[in-house]
Amino acid sequence: MSAASTLLHLDGVSVSFDGFRALNALSFTLNEGEMRAVIGPNGAGKTTMMDVITGKTRPDEGTVIFGEGADLTRMDEPRIAALGIGRKFQKPTVFEPHSVCDNLLLALKGDRSPAFTLFARETAAERTRVEEILYITGLAPFSDSLAASLSHGQKQWLEIGMLLAQDPRLLLVDEPVAGMTDAETEQTAGLLREINRTRSVVVVEHDMVFVRALEVNVTVLDEGHAIAEGSIDDVSSDPRVIEVYLGR
Repeated sequence: MSAASTLLHLDGVSVSFDGFRALNALSFTLNEGEMRAVIGPNGAGKTTMMDVITGKTRPDEGTVIFGEGADLTRMDEPRIAALGIGRKFQKPTVFEPHSVCDNLLLALKGDRSPAFTLFARETAAERTRVEEILYITGLAPFSDSLAASLSHGQKQWLEIGMLLAQDPRLLLVDEPVAGMTDAETEQTAGLLREINRTRSVVVVEHDMVFVRALEVNVTVLDEGHAIAEGSIDDVSSDPRVIEVYLGR
């Protein structure tokens, strides 16, 4: 693997909260254009890892390098977001009183201050980009529907679309299929695979059927560090993973 292909590299990252070691010398590398699934038991450090990458939590030790050498441990959350790292939390947060289309317009990269959104008219380029995202997310038939009227799964897709509107290089997606139907889960796997054609993705998830459907390499965390990495079949047969996560 060449250094130029590395998009994100965590090296020896440790985080403690009141004596509890949430991350323990964690190392993790993601290549440009890669999608990776991250799994592990509750308390394994998955959310803390995402918090460190986005600047919400500063590590006690270690480095987090993004892109062409940016040290994320020295940056605040807005600056990290501006570098091209977008995060989707488990619970969807969309503007429910607004239409699906308006949600995407509000999320587009650029000046989206209240004054701008109050007086600006959408450009042809913005309309084209919104239409592209509507198509990718499968929400084109609901363009004029209020976000409040969407199903849980559709709200998740809208929020993923809003992340796409910000044109990130890396998407961090936290448990996207929690509460979804089987059909929505399958569609979400397809959506993330489509997104991965043009940008890098890290998915934290518990649903192993969904993880398998992503068809990507998996990193398994336990007690704040990576205990296994490889294909879903490889990690599923690893005795350590079976013991701490999958059960006997």
